Amino acid sequence: MNLNRPWINKLGGLLSSAAVRMWMSTLDYQVAYYDATIDPVFPECQGQKIYIFWHEYILFPLFLRGHCNLAMLLSRHRDAEILSYAAGHLGFGFVRGSTNRGGVTALRELLARSRRMHLTITPDGPRGPRRRMAPGAVYLASKLGLPLIVMGFGYDRPWRIRSAWDRFAVPRPYSRARAVVSGEIFVPPGLDRPGLEYFRGKIENLLNRLTVEAEAWAASGRHMRGQRRLERRGAPLRDRQ
Repeated sequence: MNLNRPWINKLGGLLSSAAVRMWMSTLDYQVAYYDATIDPVFPECQGQKIYIFWHEYILFPLFLRGHCNLAMLLSRHRDAEILSYAAGHLGFGFVRGSTNRGGVTALRELLARSRRMHLTITPDGPRGPRRRMAPGAVYLASKLGLPLIVMGFGYDRPWRIRSAWDRFAVPRPYSRARAVVSGEIFVPPGLDRPGLEYFRGKIENLLNRLTVEAEAWAASGRHMRGQRRLERRGAPLRDRQ
């Protein structure tokens, strides 16, 4: 039986989106912003941005920030077929491609989408290495003049899929989920290769630091200064482009 037929992928996407809604809705979400105006659910969020986070935590924003005028970069690999349909059901646009497969086509579509949508990228996806940032997001930020938003996510003692390259995190039902989110980070235009590598390394270090901070916060259950509840909601209709 061919398990890669379109109707199977569509059904799988529908069922996956329902499972994500049901499972992720049980969590207790809290966030610490460096600048809350970067969150697309708030009217104060102005202009397009590029949001980045590690691939292992993709369920976190997938559940919380649908219908926020976001386009997600997803691999062309067949494993991402169901994910692309699930993302659509959850309120995300998506672009198929990566640095290895469909890179040029994906870049062109991202350039077009960035004129009217925010972009979101897992910079270690689709195949790793885990928590090692590829230069694509930095190049895109430099090319488009859009700020990067670095998002560190963490769950309290999640289950890990150890056979997955990123040790994909599955949160325990009714556990704590925490986010630590940077302000806008502007990358200079026209970066050469050494410049791209400099900013890639700098932002990779920040993303790892915020992720470790969010994970420790989730595990400890302590109160963090400035924390607030993170709710699932879309951006107001008047703010969508």
